[in-house]
Amino acid sequence: MSTKPKSEMTNTVYIGYDEREKTAYHVLKFSIERIATKGVRVVPIKKNIMERMGLFRRKSNKLDGQDYDEIDGRPFSTDFSFTRFLVPHLNMYEGLALYMDCDMYIRSDISELFDMCRDDYYPIHVVKHKYEPPKGIKMDGKAQEPYNRKNWSSLMMFNCAHHYNEKLTIDEINTKPGRWLHTFQWLPDKEADIGTIPEEWNWLDGHSPEDLEAKNVHFTTGGPWFKSWGGKRNQDNKYAVEWCNDAKWLQYNNLLPLTLDNNSNALIALLVCPLFLAYVYCCSSSDTTSTSVVNSFSKSSILSLISSFCSKRYP
Repeated sequence: MSTKPKSEMTNTVYIGYDEREKTAYHVLKFSIERIATKGVRVVPIKKNIMERMGLFRRKSNKLDGQDYDEIDGRPFSTDFSFTRFLVPHLNMYEGLALYMDCDMYIRSDISELFDMCRDDYYPIHVVKHKYEPPKGIKMDGKAQEPYNRKNWSSLMMFNCAHHYNEKLTIDEINTKPGRWLHTFQWLPDKEADIGTIPEEWNWLDGHSPEDLEAKNVHFTTGGPWFKSWGGKRNQDNKYAVEWCNDAKWLQYNNLLPLTLDNNSNALIALLVCPLFLAYVYCCSSSDTTSTSVVNSFSKSSILSLISSFCSKRYP
């Protein structure tokens, strides 16, 4: 445990990152930082970076758009299905560190959760849901794979310095079956060694009690960043509206990169390329006194248009 006073501590939150859900990541990060009353460091766990660092080397196969793990042959749905378990290593096996899936939305001060879990006894704290979603297809078209303790690993407070977590090595993460990881098999006692976090810190849309005020919403059925998503209950939709308000604020302030599909990229090409060609034409025009002023004005205007157009889409 750190010897720093609590008031001087910076809490570290690792978020599972997937390019297909980058909007969800940015809104979650904003919701954490907006409410936090103590220092907080938010770190995305990007699979490609973990691979380049030599920390993640699991192989997978793709069939009909679905990813399958080479180790156990089971389907998985996100880039952070396994990289989440790198958190103790990434935190240098020191102090507390929180892992969160990116399809969440914080509504309370995250420091409350850190203070709640600040003890030396448990190697890990989770919300112990008694819920398993039915097998099927999720909102993003990926397979929903039910298993014991589903959603427990979607939010994990690691006591990274605990000696049990030293067993969660790079080799174990890259060679053990997914269920070995997601059911905490590195712990000697899979029940007694796991601390309990109240359910409001991993409130599941479509499942958790509506009269339980969520401190952290988990959009397990998709999320408002999917066009076809719709909450099953009034409370689900209430939290979705809050999420959308934060997303709109980030977009308005050019702080939210847009996830572009192929049609969007084609549209950008159609708009930007003619502007660029017009700029080249102005540069190559004959330099008479009358046209020089016009060309100078045109070139600066065109460059401003290109810059403005791109900055609003790639902040």
